[in-house]
Amino acid sequence: MIEIIRVCSRWNKVTKEIGYTIIPKFINHVICRINVSRVYFVGCGPGDPELITIKAKKLIQKADVVVYSGSLIPPPILKLCKKGELYDAAGLVREEIFDLLYKNAKSDKLVVRLHDGDPSIYGAIKEQIDNLEKKGIESIIVPGITAFLASAAALGIQLTLPGVTQTIIVTRAESRTKVPKREKISELAKHKATLIFYLSVHLLSNIVKEAVAGGYKKSTPVGVVYRASWDDQKIIKGTLDDIVKKVRDEKITRTAIVIISDVIDPKTYEYSKLYDKKFSHGYRKAKIK
Repeated sequence: MIEIIRVCSRWNKVTKEIGYTIIPKFINHVICRINVSRVYFVGCGPGDPELITIKAKKLIQKADVVVYSGSLIPPPILKLCKKGELYDAAGLVREEIFDLLYKNAKSDKLVVRLHDGDPSIYGAIKEQIDNLEKKGIESIIVPGITAFLASAAALGIQLTLPGVTQTIIVTRAESRTKVPKREKISELAKHKATLIFYLSVHLLSNIVKEAVAGGYKKSTPVGVVYRASWDDQKIIKGTLDDIVKKVRDEKITRTAIVIISDVIDPKTYEYSKLYDKKFSHGYRKAKIK
């Protein structure tokens, strides 16, 4: 749709006494504004409705159509959609989701594809965006707080700790979705970094076996957070030696984040240099030389 907006900076104002009507004398320019059809890929956070971003909340409230990821989206967040139509994508295949997004966006509706956490992490958005682009539909990604960050908060830990590790590796265990050989758990474990798993708690015994094979000690701390930030959140702490049994006893087989790292229970660590009185940076000089 093209709207022609005529902007006049100067008008020939003629008084009623002369009897003329008011007409534009100079038209400076004509602005053509093109309304582009688009789909918003919105991350709604890990579960707690108060952790949704302001931008995500506004889009959901204004949306004409919201296509959401089944039970992964908390009901209080779906209730934000006051006027729009809700479509549960859990029972749909790729082509059906694409058609739903495309047809509604093409009709100039405000379309939101609602994902849990952040859309860019295991959100399968690339294939959706590419297909929409081929049809002339623009895609905009709105980030959200992802589950591993909510899990770290639940565990009360700092994922990068000086003297322990400065690296975070986010991955998944191999199952139906294949993992490149260079990303095998035993290879990643060689770094001794903070190792985080999505979509893999049901494969925990395999994770432990490969992590130990890669070099982690059996005494390495492990944290498992089920439904991070939800009302029914569960936190299980252990080590590579006992975490499988602990998780099995809690009957957790899905919707959990697994974190393997010494940062969970560090025996020692170093203080950050950022606030060290001997350390200078762009905003402060060292107070002791």
